Amino acid sequence: MSDLAVFDQYESEVRGYIRSFPVVFERAQGSVLTAEDGREYLDFFSGAGVVNYGHNNPAFTRALVEYLQSGGIIHGLDMATSAKRDFIEAFQRLVLAPRGLDYKIQFTGPTGANAVESALKLARQATGRQNVVAFTNGFHGLSLGALAATGNEKYRAAGGVSLGDVARLPYDGYLGDGIDTLDLLERMLDDPGSGLDLPAAVIVETIQGEGGINVARAEWLQRLRAITEERSILLIVDDIQSGVGRSGAFFSFEQAGIVPDLVTVSKSISASGLPMAILLMRPEIDVWKPGAHTGTFRGNNLAFVSARVALETYWADTAFTDAIAERETQLRAALERLAEEFPSAGFTVRGRGLMYGLASPSRPQLAGAVSQEAFARGVVIETSGARDEVLKFLPALTITAEELDRGIARVREALAAALAV
Repeated sequence: MSDLAVFDQYESEVRGYIRSFPVVFERAQGSVLTAEDGREYLDFFSGAGVVNYGHNNPAFTRALVEYLQSGGIIHGLDMATSAKRDFIEAFQRLVLAPRGLDYKIQFTGPTGANAVESALKLARQATGRQNVVAFTNGFHGLSLGALAATGNEKYRAAGGVSLGDVARLPYDGYLGDGIDTLDLLERMLDDPGSGLDLPAAVIVETIQGEGGINVARAEWLQRLRAITEERSILLIVDDIQSGVGRSGAFFSFEQAGIVPDLVTVSKSISASGLPMAILLMRPEIDVWKPGAHTGTFRGNNLAFVSARVALETYWADTAFTDAIAERETQLRAALERLAEEFPSAGFTVRGRGLMYGLASPSRPQLAGAVSQEAFARGVVIETSGARDEVLKFLPALTITAEELDRGIARVREALAAALAV
């Protein structure tokens, strides 16, 4: 069989991205994906945020090859290995200590959803309470505990069971400008007649990726932190998509100057695309009994190797974040020009760092049409939002200025074509 026939015949109907980008990819380097037929595509998708440092970054592939050739441990469960120790020490030295953060690290199963499951379980154990508050348009994963905190109707319906012990309240901006949605949370917490049980935790994304590139204001996050601290509610920041530099800083909550109790990290933490997830927790919250949350593949030593090299290569000084800031200025200006050039699209520009969206609530089908037209022009770009109404820009943090301009020019052509239709 050739092309996509084998996938059509033998792979489950659950497959998704293959339908949006129907070619067989064979190679990748930096911000370029290459199909079997040799055609190249600029990647504005980055594996949904997994390859923040670009595909096959030579610094990581070189370290991985050397480690494999040396006979290094690949699978280690949660046993002590030199690769894990070296990652922990680098993470402490280059990420936690410079930010004044005192966290212990749990190596969960290899997915972001497993990190969220761990955070929810630990919060409930540490507080002795069951209820969790999540927010509209939040996305936290698709295993049942994480799914209960996820807002999207399509994903929730696939669970097939009731999804309890989570109360959902409006995210920042959900009710429009000029309304602080935390007024409702605070009133309900303090009113014994509200029906809102005192939660073990509040889980929040500072930038909602799958929910439509909704960015919480710094003052909203600061107030949320104050509300939870005053009531001994644990604050979980889900930094799975917006972390590891995506927001412009290593952690997305840094801009607000808050310190969460627990932080979930995955996607680009391994740097190389290898599965890896961690849960950060304040030491006094670490009430786990040995083996109470376990998993066969929580000791991916290859991921530890590339993760350490990424920290040493990109996070030893401010050069990387300075470069991200330059690309952000370039991207935001380009998107604002597109919104001005095509007023009939009704676009608003949302985002921070290199996580941006062109949102068209009045024309929710437009983003998907532009994505298809862009793919025909050699750009891989996805959509997000409850109605897929947001064209989502998630380029590699290492993308060059020329590549970014070239990709945006193709998106502009795609937008003009979609509007013409």
